[in-house]
Amino acid sequence: MLNIAARIDRLPNTPIMKKILFLTGIGWMFDAMDQGMVSGVMAAIGKEWMLTTTQIGMLGSSGMLGMALGAALSGMAADRFGRRAVVMYTLIIYGLASALSGFSANFPMLLILRFLTGFGLGGELPAASTLVSEYSPTKLRGRNVIMLESFWAWGWILAALVAYMLIPVYGWRIAFWVGAVPALYAAYLRKSVPESPRYLESVGRLKEADGLVSRMEEQAGIKSAEFTGAEVEVPEVTERVSFLDLWSKKYIRTTIVLWIIWFGINFGYYGFVLWTPTLLVGKGFALVKSFEFTLIMCLAQLPGYYSAAYLVEKVGRKAVLSLYFAGTAFAAWMFGHAGNVNEVLAFGCLLYFFSLGAWGCVYAYTPEVYPTAARGSGTGWASAFGRLGAFIAPFVVPVIYKSYGTEAGYTYVFIMLTAVFAAVSIVVALMGKETMGKSLEEISGAGRE
Repeated sequence: MLNIAARIDRLPNTPIMKKILFLTGIGWMFDAMDQGMVSGVMAAIGKEWMLTTTQIGMLGSSGMLGMALGAALSGMAADRFGRRAVVMYTLIIYGLASALSGFSANFPMLLILRFLTGFGLGGELPAASTLVSEYSPTKLRGRNVIMLESFWAWGWILAALVAYMLIPVYGWRIAFWVGAVPALYAAYLRKSVPESPRYLESVGRLKEADGLVSRMEEQAGIKSAEFTGAEVEVPEVTERVSFLDLWSKKYIRTTIVLWIIWFGINFGYYGFVLWTPTLLVGKGFALVKSFEFTLIMCLAQLPGYYSAAYLVEKVGRKAVLSLYFAGTAFAAWMFGHAGNVNEVLAFGCLLYFFSLGAWGCVYAYTPEVYPTAARGSGTGWASAFGRLGAFIAPFVVPVIYKSYGTEAGYTYVFIMLTAVFAAVSIVVALMGKETMGKSLEEISGAGRE
C-alpha cells in the first residue's frame, strides 16, 4: 500500500513541481531584492538624513525583528492553515510595506515600515522552503530547495544593479518602489500554487492530496492502474506540534542544532552584507564604487548555490554544510585582512560564494529533520531564532567598528564573523545528522525515541 509520501518519492520533477519551484522562486527573488537594497539604502539614507551609526544599525535591525516574529507566527500558521496560504499572504504584506517604505517622511516611519516588510519576508521564506521540500521526491529534494534559494542570488544581483545605477541618480526611495510592484504581481501569480499533498494528507484531506499526486503521476507517465484508490493508505490525522514539543526528548537535539545553525548564519551573513557598502566607504572607496564592488561580489553567489545544489545530493547535507561554513570562515578572515582592491574583490567573491552556498544547504536541511506535523513550526521557530542573530548583528558591528577605529575596526569585525562561521561548522560536523537519500518520513521517524 502506497501512501502520498511514497508516491511522491517515486516521481521525477514534474511540470507541477517545476511550476511551484518557479512561482515560489520569483517571490523569493523579490524578497532578496528588498533585502539587498537595504544595504544600499543604509549607506545613501545615512548621508541624506545625517543618521548616526546607531540609527543606521536600527534601520537594518528593524526588518530583522519583523522577520523573527513573522517566521515564528507563519511557521505555526503553516502547520495549522496550510503552506499555500502563508506563502501567498506573507508576500502581499511584504510588497505593500516595501512600497510604502518609499514614501517614508521620517526615520521612525521608515523603521515601522521596515519592520512590517520584514514580517512578511520572514513569514514567507520558511513556509516556501517547506512547500518545495514536501513536493519534492527524495532524490531531488535537496537540489530543489537549493535551486529555490538560488533565486535569492538573482534578487541580490538586481538589488546591486538598482543600488549602482538608480540610487545615485534618483535617490534611495526608488529602490523600494522598483522592488514592490513585481513582488505584488508575484503574489498574484502564486494564487495558482496548489497546497502540499503531504500537508493535506496529515490533516485528513486525503481526496485532495490524492488528486494532486495523481496529476503529477499522469504528467510523469506513470499508469494510474499502478496507484488505485485502494492502494492509498489513509493515515491518522496528526496533532499539531507546539513550541514546547520542539524541546521534548523527541526533538531537542534537532532543535538545538538547527537554532545554532540559524543564529550563526544570520548573525554572520547580515553582519557583513548590510554593512559592506558602508564599511567600504569607511576604507576610502566612493559610495558608487562600493556599490560596484558589491555587484561584482553578488555574481559569485550563483556558482556558490549551484555547486552546493550539486554536492548536496552527491556527498550529503552534513558534509556540505560543514565545508561551506568553514569556507565562509576562511573567506571572512581574508576579506577582513584585504589590503588592496584586487584582494577586496577576490576574497569578497569567495565570501559570497561560500556563504550563499551555506544558506542554500541550511534551507534544504531544515525542513527535512522534522515530521510533517512539526515541519512548519520547527522550521519557523528555527528561522525566528536565527533572525535574532540578524537583529543583533547590525548593532554589534558598528560598536566593534567604532571601538577600534576605521582601519583596525574593519579587520576586527571580520575576525568576529570568522569565529561565528567556524563555530557553526564545528557544531554541524559534530552534532548534525545526515538526511541525503532518505524520505522525509524516514528521517523524522528515525530521530524519535
